[in-house]
Amino acid sequence: MELKEQLSGVPGMLRPFKAYLREAGLGAGDQVVYYGCPGTCTPFIELLGFAVRDLPIEQIYVPYVDEAAAKVIRLIDGVGMQAAGDAPHVAPKVIVLMGGLAMPGVPVTRDEVQAAISPHKDASIVGVCFMEMFEKGGWLDTFAFDLVIDAALDPVRIWR
Repeated sequence: MELKEQLSGVPGMLRPFKAYLREAGLGAGDQVVYYGCPGTCTPFIELLGFAVRDLPIEQIYVPYVDEAAAKVIRLIDGVGMQAAGDAPHVAPKVIVLMGGLAMPGVPVTRDEVQAAISPHKDASIVGVCFMEMFEKGGWLDTFAFDLVIDAALDPVRIWR
């Protein structure tokens, strides 16, 4: 993979994601399935989901790699996107791997993630991470990413 462009801020993360999904030609009911860590990845998944809420897709969140625990991501009026309700099945057209899975100390390995997504051979793979987590974890050499969005949280400024 090669660096194609460098953007900034939240729109810099969301716009390429939405553009990719639009260009993917997804139809009504096609699934975008996010695999990530409960708590830390979930807010970012809901943010990504909000950015594409107007697409005719079904969005699913899988905690870690436990597809049996998958939740549907729905638009809740006055709130935004929320993981709510069990997903009846997982059949992704697009797999979104969140960078939290690549962090040290997470209770799943790169190999377990690969094993979980390998049955979905026809799905494209998008990676969304912060602070070069996929590079640091060696995931760029393991997964056949079609798109990687690597955002930075630097600097973090604290005002008192």
